[in-house]
Amino acid sequence: MILRHIRRLNFASSLNICRQCSTEPVEYRDHTPVMLNEVIKHLNPQDNEVYIDMTFGAGGHTKKILESADCRVIALDRDPIAHEKAKQLATQYPNRVTPLLGRFSELPTLLKNAGYGQSSIDGILFDFGCSSMQLDTGERGFSVSKNGYLDMRMDAGRDPEQITAREVLATANEQELYKIFKVYGEEKKAAKIAQTIIQARYMIKNIDTTKELVDVVNSCTPDEVRLDKLQRPQSNATKVFQALRIFVNNELNELNYGMVLAKYYLKLSGRLVTICFHSLEDTIVKRHIAGNTINEVANPVPLKYLSPMLVQNQETIKQFLDTPWQAITKHVEIPSDDEVDRNPRSRSARLRAAIKIK
Repeated sequence: MILRHIRRLNFASSLNICRQCSTEPVEYRDHTPVMLNEVIKHLNPQDNEVYIDMTFGAGGHTKKILESADCRVIALDRDPIAHEKAKQLATQYPNRVTPLLGRFSELPTLLKNAGYGQSSIDGILFDFGCSSMQLDTGERGFSVSKNGYLDMRMDAGRDPEQITAREVLATANEQELYKIFKVYGEEKKAAKIAQTIIQARYMIKNIDTTKELVDVVNSCTPDEVRLDKLQRPQSNATKVFQALRIFVNNELNELNYGMVLAKYYLKLSGRLVTICFHSLEDTIVKRHIAGNTINEVANPVPLKYLSPMLVQNQETIKQFLDTPWQAITKHVEIPSDDEVDRNPRSRSARLRAAIKIK
């Protein structure tokens, strides 16, 4: 099954690859939205305007936008549990919240059905990565610290064709696993971990749970102590989990397409705000804003490494550098020390903002 997916997609941009899991609403602890004040400052909500929260999650950013102005918010999320929370919020703010269930790549159809066309949106917010409520639910398989079935589908079984992280580990060959861990997790022990998974698969059993995967990774890094950006102990399996999650959910291709859609749906002077949590996401966003794209696909190499003959072609230069965006953050913004102390999950957040100028 995995081979069919791998042939269809390109590792350089992203890959697409579960079993059914429950989509019943679950009560979650209080959600703390990341860089909330900075998001509101750059989005600058105004009365009678329309915004899209492209990653609704638990709704923290959307609530603040609604409180900041008498505006409307289109609340998009691919997770059916998040969608249920968006519908609940819609009852609290009648005629101001439009809940939509789907991926970025499904947005054009969803917006058309909701009565919105191109150049009709005043602001768009992306908060990429895994939501707190996904990490906090052990049975969904996202967390290294909570044991559960290795699922990792953000869509929570909405797409019957999407396979789980467990099925990736059970069917991919060693080279495919190495690429997943190396490209999407930037894991330095990718080769050893891939080899060990294959050996475990043939000599013992398939890896079915998060604990089993953590144990396998730890066996490959027995004397290694890894620290996060706050210099706190971090699981050696963190990057492997990240890589599988990105692969299973085709996150980088979806992110890239979402940035393309933002260009088409924002009005002139519309505002774009993005929050990324690792370099792969931030690189795609940065290149879109800078105009460093080719045929609306994030350019895989910096322009300075392209052929000199190609760069001397003025039409080509214009194609590369002609961007509809004007950055309104001089440099990438990061959370304050106070926010990181209050919400350690914000430690890796990187915010960029831009205005559509053409």
